[in-house]
Amino acid sequence: MTTFYIVRHGQTTANAQNLKQGTINTAITHLNATGEQQAQALHASFDISFADRLICSPLVRTKETAALLNLGRELPITTDDRLLEISYGQWDGQQNDVLKQTYPQYFDPALNDVLPTYVEEATQGETFEQVVARVTDFLTATAADYPTDQIIVVTHGFTVKAMALAVLKPADPMTIPEPDNTSVTKITVDAATNRQYLSYYNRKSGF
Repeated sequence: MTTFYIVRHGQTTANAQNLKQGTINTAITHLNATGEQQAQALHASFDISFADRLICSPLVRTKETAALLNLGRELPITTDDRLLEISYGQWDGQQNDVLKQTYPQYFDPALNDVLPTYVEEATQGETFEQVVARVTDFLTATAADYPTDQIIVVTHGFTVKAMALAVLKPADPMTIPEPDNTSVTKITVDAATNRQYLSYYNRKSGF
């Protein structure tokens, strides 16, 4: 069995400003002071030295979080494009509140996040299904390469949600909200049978 401990990156300036980050990789999407503190707190409570390797998204906010988690642990770090955040296309970088006011039909009123139908308007955005497909490929291919490893993954909010959707396959994808910054989700994959198991989601302690 391959075990994945999946971490959402720390808070960024864009998070604090309630912007859609998507795949933007500029100064406002780097960790802010709160995000650095969150990653340092996770480093103190979650000793990742037990793991075999660390894989993160190539965006700076995940690399910064991974580097803080890996201080004194010295795990080998690689990046993987399949761990990128969902791209919201022409909505990347825009204010969530403005988008919700302009396109209320594409937002879940309870979660205040986009519905799968948002791509009808943001025509260059990724579909939920596309993200689920690439994270499924990441989980299965990585488990095949490292069938007994314990792996730390540092990625993005929707990307973590997509992994949970890949495992649980709920009829309604909005039944799973995006996880909090620097929360941990645990998924195990049996490479021999390709069975996947979600042990916990959006956990802040007790890993």
